[in-house]
Amino acid sequence: MTDTRRRVKLYALNADRQWDDRGTGHVSSCYVERLKGTSLLVRAESDGSLLLESKIQPDTAYQKQQDTLIVWSEGDNFDLALSFQEKAGCDEIWEKICQVQGKDPSVEITQDIVEESEDERFDEMSDSVQPVELPACEMGRLEDISELVNSCLVTPARKDKLAAALESQHYIKKLLNLFHMCEDIENIEGLHHLYEIFKSIFLLNKNTLFDTMFADDTIFDVVGCLEYDPGLPQPKKHREYLRELAKFREAIPIKNKDLLAKIHQTYRVQYIQDIVLPTPTVFEDNLLSTLSSFIFFNKVEIVKLIEEDEKFLTDLFKLLMDDKTPDVKRRDLVLFLKEFCNFSQNLQPQDKDAFYKTLVSLGILPALEITLSIDDQKTKTASIDILTYIVEFSPSVVRDHTLQHANNTEEEQMLLNIVIEQMLRDRDPELGGAVQLMGVLRILLDPESMLASVNKSEKADFLNFFYKHSIQTLIAPLLENTTGEKPLREDYHTVQLLGLVLELLSFCVEHHTYHIKTCILNKDLLRRILVLMRSTHTFLVLGALRFMRKIIALKDEYYNRYIIKGNLFAPVIDAFLRNNGRYNLLDSAILELFEFIKLEDIKSLCSHVVENYGKILEDVEYVQTFKALKTRYDQHQDKLKERDRVSGSVGVGEAVVPSLLRTRYRREARAPDDEEEMWFNDDDELDDEPALEPAAPHAPHAHPHTPPANHAHAHHALDAIGKIVEKKVCSNTESVNGPSRVLLSTTTASKPTHTDVQVSSPRLLNKGLVDYDGDSDEEEEGGGGGGGGGTEERDAKRPRLA
Repeated sequence: MTDTRRRVKLYALNADRQWDDRGTGHVSSCYVERLKGTSLLVRAESDGSLLLESKIQPDTAYQKQQDTLIVWSEGDNFDLALSFQEKAGCDEIWEKICQVQGKDPSVEITQDIVEESEDERFDEMSDSVQPVELPACEMGRLEDISELVNSCLVTPARKDKLAAALESQHYIKKLLNLFHMCEDIENIEGLHHLYEIFKSIFLLNKNTLFDTMFADDTIFDVVGCLEYDPGLPQPKKHREYLRELAKFREAIPIKNKDLLAKIHQTYRVQYIQDIVLPTPTVFEDNLLSTLSSFIFFNKVEIVKLIEEDEKFLTDLFKLLMDDKTPDVKRRDLVLFLKEFCNFSQNLQPQDKDAFYKTLVSLGILPALEITLSIDDQKTKTASIDILTYIVEFSPSVVRDHTLQHANNTEEEQMLLNIVIEQMLRDRDPELGGAVQLMGVLRILLDPESMLASVNKSEKADFLNFFYKHSIQTLIAPLLENTTGEKPLREDYHTVQLLGLVLELLSFCVEHHTYHIKTCILNKDLLRRILVLMRSTHTFLVLGALRFMRKIIALKDEYYNRYIIKGNLFAPVIDAFLRNNGRYNLLDSAILELFEFIKLEDIKSLCSHVVENYGKILEDVEYVQTFKALKTRYDQHQDKLKERDRVSGSVGVGEAVVPSLLRTRYRREARAPDDEEEMWFNDDDELDDEPALEPAAPHAPHAHPHTPPANHAHAHHALDAIGKIVEKKVCSNTESVNGPSRVLLSTTTASKPTHTDVQVSSPRLLNKGLVDYDGDSDEEEEGGGGGGGGGTEERDAKRPRLA
């Protein structure tokens, strides 16, 4: 099999600054005698012919990009690139290149271009005979100018020299004058040359040239030059769009002329970058970095200028909150705020913090309570974007606002409930707004981002508020659609919405322990969600299964008892059987659920599944999951039977008694160790203790007359112990005092029942049994002499049993 790690595509940069595909092959590095050095060889995949033979020069700058690209220059104007199929192959060749040049393979470029360009710049500047001489700016020389500008893009030093020449000779404005002349006489060839010239000037990446090109009196002419792409049959109409179709709407009149000019300039430059200029290739990503920086700093300056104008923002929010404001006007205000928040993403963290504090103090959140509920799609979408910006930066701001207004606002008017309501009411077929709002809710409900201090517990307060005032709104459509055995509505919009609700509830199960547990148990929520297992939409079935899987992953016995009591595995088994062994995601997800129960040894669920569904699942043979569950169940049952057998064969006073009783109180049974043997056989210590009152019975797991399965063996053990005790008591008393005394204690009117023993504390039971056995031993040691006085004395020593 061919080694795909070394499989590459070879590219070469042509005269039009486009990358040509020179073929696909396999690269290797070896010493070439003819070249006197280690070289890169690429042989064609098709016929083995040599596509590339390039010596690794010690001073050539090799650059590694995006983990699978190696780019370098051969000579002055011949760039090559190897695009690897796999990262591992790229790393191997890169290490070889770095080894030859004595560089660390962790670098992304083997030669310091900045230092090299500075040296080149110094050499060229010192040589006054070889400056970059620009041809006369004439229509007949446009082709020469284009070739010169394009040739200067090879090295950083020549780019700097060309930029300096263009700036010093005011060459850009001269070129724009030629553009007017060519357009007037319809000189298409000259206009094509001007397109190439200005495209190359952008690639010079010089901020001083951008200042000239983007001035109010020149920017439209620059856009005009870029309309005449030689690769298009007809020129574009970018100037027409910018002048006539793109209308600037002032939500509130802007009186600051500098601010207004900066907004216009930023919009036009952004249009040039996104629309006018050709999309840069992967090799040209950094060539327009200065243009991106130009836009970036313009946006920062716009935000600062607006923030400084306090009256402007105050008037804006006053108009936004006014009930008399027309919906169209309010939409413009919200769209302006959205752009304002978008520009603020370029601020530094401390400036962004001050920015959002300013908006909150002006009333952005009460305003959003109004605009989110407006029945206008553009207004609503922009409002969701603004809320997303705020929550992503500082969710605590929204939580604080919600809690502060909890007592003086009706539930349906609270911001949190408005967000939930708008998520559930989204009419978009793809639920774009609902998905975005679900993300907002997820951030707000994430306890990892909640603050806690001495005077304030944001987590407890906000979660209490959510589960008291909002959870019912969130789960309402889920409960409405699951009143029967099948979902009532199965249209695409409804099931998509239920999928979002399930995703959010699954997040809550994973991150909110107490609150969501109370909600699930009180509202029987898991049973209602498992109704969705009968949906015809597989993704919704998987969402319901994922919710149950999150619950089981917690290994919480409250949840486990809830599942067992409600027989909630039935919908899962039913879906598994209906899937009929088809190899798909549903089958794998259900199997993984039971595999988790097996691996984590969740005994209660394992026993429930095997006892109730073992016969149904025993025929599943394409995986071993259910057989392994049955094996695990049988092993557990064998251990319990072995204990019962051992308990029937040992004396009453021996350590097996507390061991058996302990099965009621310990989750996993184990044999008593030596320390426990010594503790339970320490009769002297027990004799010195006062009589114990019976302990309160444990809370019943289900019904008092139907104890849990894992306690049945304890009942059986106690029955056996009772019989052994009676037998031994009768034997001892007959040998000492005759057959008249068979009770455990002289103070009890009758022998306690096994039910009474079950609800007593383990220590009390152990104490009574051990004491009685100890008395019998004392009687035997006394030589079997037994008058009435001896019996009374012994009876007086015995502790009372309840």
